[in-house]
Order: sequence, then C-alpha cells, then structure tokens
Amino acid sequence: MRIKPLSFFNNLKLARKLTFLLLIIFMSGIILSGLALANVLNYKAQYEISSKALLLSETINSIRKYTSTEIAPELAVRSTSDEFLAQSIPSYSVRKIFAHLQESDARYKGIYYKSAMLNPTNIMNKADGFETTLVEQFRQNKNLKELQGFRSVNNQNFFYIARPLSLNESSCLRCHGIPANAPKKMIELYGTTNGFNWPIKEVIGTQIVSVPAQQVFQNARQSFLLVMGIVSMIFALTILVTNLWLKRFIVRPINKIVQVAEAVSTGDMDAEFEKVSNDEVGSLVEAFTRMKMSLTMAMRKFEQYRVKSRKSDESKKPQNNNIIPRLRE
Repeated sequence: MRIKPLSFFNNLKLARKLTFLLLIIFMSGIILSGLALANVLNYKAQYEISSKALLLSETINSIRKYTSTEIAPELAVRSTSDEFLAQSIPSYSVRKIFAHLQESDARYKGIYYKSAMLNPTNIMNKADGFETTLVEQFRQNKNLKELQGFRSVNNQNFFYIARPLSLNESSCLRCHGIPANAPKKMIELYGTTNGFNWPIKEVIGTQIVSVPAQQVFQNARQSFLLVMGIVSMIFALTILVTNLWLKRFIVRPINKIVQVAEAVSTGDMDAEFEKVSNDEVGSLVEAFTRMKMSLTMAMRKFEQYRVKSRKSDESKKPQNNNIIPRLRE
C-alpha cells in the first residue's frame, strides 16, 4: 500500500514533525549557502590569481620597455657592429630579473614566464603547441591584445595571461633580419638557423605569464570546508536545542494535559491540570481546567436531578402494606 507524503507527515509526532521541517530547512540552507560560498570563494581565488598575473605582466612590460628605450641605445653607442650584448635584448633582461626574483623570494618560484616565439634566436624561447595556438589567435585577430585562462603543465594547474609580441622597430632587423647583417658574436653564439627573417608589424610570438593556481584553489576549498563545517555544526546545534526546548516546554506539558484529560474522562475528578507557563500551553491548561469545572458542575447537577427524580418516583408508589395480612386471615 502506497503511503501519501502528507498522510505520513500527519502521522508523525509533533517533535518529529518539527525535526523533519528543520532538516528540510537545514538541507536547503546548506545547499544554497554552499553554492553561494563556492561561487564567492572561486571568484576570490580567480581574482587573486589574475591580479598577481596582471601585476607580473605589467612589471615585465616595464622591464622590456626600459631595456629597449634606456639600456639598448646606451649599449649600442658603446659597442661595435660585430659585438653582441645580450643585456640589450628585452627578453634577456626580463629572464635575468625574473630569475633573481625567484632566487630571492620563494613566492616567485612556482611562477612561469616565457617569451614564446615561433622562430626564436634562443631555442629556449621556442613556443610549444599551446603557445603556438595562442600566437595564431593573435595573428588572426589583430585587435586581440590579451588572452587569459587556465592550462595544465606537468600535471599542475596554472592561470596564464598572454600578450602578443611583434617586431615594431626596424632597428631590430639588425639581429633578426638576414644572417649577413647580424653581429658576428651573435652568429657565433646562436648560429644562422633560428631567429632571422622576422616580419615587421606582425605577431611573431607571445609573452606569457603563468601563475600556479592549485594552491590558491586548494586554500579556497579548505576555506569552503571550514565555513560549511561551522555552518553545519550551527544548524545541527540549532536542531538539537530546538528539539530539547520543544520537548521541555511543549511536548511534556501537552502529554501531561492528555494524561489528566484521560483520567478525568474515566471519572477521576481529583486529577488536576497543572499550569506551568503563561504562554499558549498555559492558556490550553486554563481552558481544560474550566472545561473540567464545567463538567464537574454538570455532573453534580445531573446527580442531584437523578436523586430528586428517584425520590419523586418512590413517593408516587401505592401503599399496599395492609393488603397482605388481610389475605392471610
């Protein structure tokens, strides 16, 4: 036989009904607050990661600009055409400064920076498959100035910010034009295979900064579990306290009223309803007390009426005490 939910609920005791309702509220509250908290923590984690990546990206661009506008011109007038000074190359300066940061501060050790080029002079800067895809996106959309998202490197999750790199100054063709015009020291160091014939005003690579996201999201998950654990404990304690309060101030007084009412219904008029509070339960006790008094008064009146009726019936019976002796005679 199938039991309807409403019928099942109606058959529960008062305390269990309240517990059931509180559990529904508890589960709904946990689910809704969990979703809201997860979204907030996730947004906060992404904001923290992206802010760090943006700050590093802006710092790197400042280093590149300073190297191009301040360092390179000064070194150019102090060297011959055959010399090659790596310190005048922006990507070299960024790589060196970034390496010093990672050595001096452990917070930078997990951060990854690369000037990923399709045809680099230094093979260390060769773009991998993922970075090549980013370069192609920048090439296809000339108005695209930045890409960001998440990527996996060596089974670790990273948040990346990528910006296009292009050859904007014709002076750069000295090193990246044709091998014949390149400094001899550069040819001796890197050879003539890579890093030449770069097109002007076209995207040739991407500057990518990758920040570890695993630790940040792990901290967010720990915060989520901590907060949800506290909320769950508060809800559980609320249900427990509510049940204890309900049994102490509602269920027990009502059970006592039921017991006294049953005793009165069997004729025990000495049973008394005990008022322990001035709330609705106390008003219920007063109502039952008045009902008992009314019932007692009605029973007394009925008893008086019954006695009076019996006496009246006896007085109306005929007096036949003299008839029997005469019959005997």
